[in-house]
Amino acid sequence: MGLKCGIVGLPNVGKSTLFNALSKNKAEAANFPFCTIEPNVGVVTVPDSRLQVLEDIINPQQVIPTIIEFVDIAGLVKGAHKGEGLGNQFLGNIREVDTIVHVVRCFADDNIIHYEGKIDPIGDKEIIDLELQLKDLESVEKRISRVEKVAKSGDKEAKVKLEVYEKCKQLLEAGKNIREGEWFKEDLVWLAELQLLTIKPVIYVANVDEGTITTGNEHTKLLEQKAEVEGAKVLYICATIEAQIAELDDPEEEAMFLSEYGLKESGLNKLIRAAYHTLDLITYFTAGEKEVRAWTIRKGWKAPQAAGVIHTDFERGFIRAEVIKYEDYQHYKSEQACKEAGKLAVEGKEYVVSDGDIMHFRFNV
Repeated sequence: MGLKCGIVGLPNVGKSTLFNALSKNKAEAANFPFCTIEPNVGVVTVPDSRLQVLEDIINPQQVIPTIIEFVDIAGLVKGAHKGEGLGNQFLGNIREVDTIVHVVRCFADDNIIHYEGKIDPIGDKEIIDLELQLKDLESVEKRISRVEKVAKSGDKEAKVKLEVYEKCKQLLEAGKNIREGEWFKEDLVWLAELQLLTIKPVIYVANVDEGTITTGNEHTKLLEQKAEVEGAKVLYICATIEAQIAELDDPEEEAMFLSEYGLKESGLNKLIRAAYHTLDLITYFTAGEKEVRAWTIRKGWKAPQAAGVIHTDFERGFIRAEVIKYEDYQHYKSEQACKEAGKLAVEGKEYVVSDGDIMHFRFNV
C-alpha cells in the first residue's frame, strides 16, 4: 500500500523548502504566496536498517525498500472553503492524502514575509483548521438535508446515519475537528462516505531556526499545548538544516553534520517514523535470492490482507503463510537454518502479521 502525506500550511511558512529537502526535488520556493501552483509529489524511500541486514545475509539481486509520497500542496488563505486564493484546488488535494503534515512557522526572520504580518503559530494553525472545518460543515449539512427526509420515513439505516452526521455538525460548529470526536467502529463507515478533511490524522511540523532545533522556543510550546488536546504530535524541524542535509550524499558526513546541531537523525527520518506511528503502519518483508523487499501494511492486518498488497490474487487465493521472525533470521542466517531450528511457522488466515515478519505466501487461483 502506498502512503501519501500532504504538506500544508499558510504561504511562506517553509513548506516548499521543507518539501525540497525531504524529497530532494526542486519545487519552486519563492518569497511570495502561491509559488506552488500544482501539488508537487516527491517519492522517498523509507529508511529501515533491517533491509541492510537481510541484504548482507542473502546477497539478493536487488533490494526494494518501501516508499512514502510527500505532496506539497498549494498555500492556503482565509476564505479557501469558498474558493478564495487556490482554495478549491487545495481542499481537493487534501482529500487524496492519508495524513496531513501541517507546517507551522515558529521562527522570526524579517527577510521572509509572513502572510498575516506577524509570527503567530496558533493563529496560523487556526486559519487552516477553520477553513477545513467550514468546508466539512458544508459537506455535512448537504448530506443531512438528504438523509433527514429518508430518516423521517422510518428508515433505520438513515436514522443511524443522521445521528452520526448531526454529531459531526455539532463538533464542527464548536470549532473542533472530526478526528477529535469519539466514534464507534460502525460510525466510521458512514463518515468515510463524506470524505471529510478534518477526520484525517495530522502531524504538526514546527519549522524552527537553527538555534532552537533541539530545545524548541516560545512558539513551539504554544503549538504543543494545542496539539496535545488533539492527541497530535509536534516535530521540531529546521527546513534550512534539512536543505543542507539534502546536499550530502555521504552517510558519515551527514552524521557529522547532524551532530554539530546535537541531532541524531534527520527531520525526514523523524517525520517518516511519526507518519507510521500516526497511521498505525508496520513493515513486513519478503526475502529471497532474487529480491529482498519491504512492504507497508496497517497494524492488525491478517496474513491474507498482507498478501494482498503484493497482488490481489495472493489474497483471493490465500492458502497459508510461512513466517520467520526477523530476529530469528538475523540469528540463524538463512531460511533453511531457521527451518531446522523450528523457527519457521506455518500460519493460516487468522494470523495477525507482526512488524518485521519475513513472509512467504502460498496461494492458488
